[in-house]
Amino acid sequence: MTLEEPLSDEAVRYYEQFQGRRQARIEELKRALEQLQTKRRQTARQIAVNELPEKERFPRLRVERKQFVDTIKMIAYRAETALAETLREKMARRDDARALLRQIFDTEIDLVPDPEARTLTVYLHHLTQAAHDAAAGYLCEELTATETVFPGTELRMVYKMGSPEIP
Repeated sequence: MTLEEPLSDEAVRYYEQFQGRRQARIEELKRALEQLQTKRRQTARQIAVNELPEKERFPRLRVERKQFVDTIKMIAYRAETALAETLREKMARRDDARALLRQIFDTEIDLVPDPEARTLTVYLHHLTQAAHDAAAGYLCEELTATETVFPGTELRMVYKMGSPEIP
């Protein structure tokens, strides 16, 4: 704050007192900040699990559960790798296969069961580029050729690009 015009002695005293109170508050806050920073530096960055209160401890997976979860992760990784290898057959840049898979996994689909034909058609919506659609279309053909039956049903899975035709 600056004073640009001549003021009375009373106004100057008020201004000086006001500025003094502000300066005192700033000093008080600086001291509090320094104390908090010192306290933070003294706080341990890591805590051992056995030092946590009982109610905040993480439940430990039993060995069998961990092996089961690891097995599922490995199966999923191998399935993703197989899909990526299939996509690489039709892609100009082979390194983009996993990125395209992530895009496919994030894309909406329509499921159309046909009990008479005993099929479950999976319509994958179009992707961001025509080249991606072509590679995904090839993947759809390859997956359809496996004649996989949807678990718990007798419906054979058919994969197609686009939207289902509405009668």
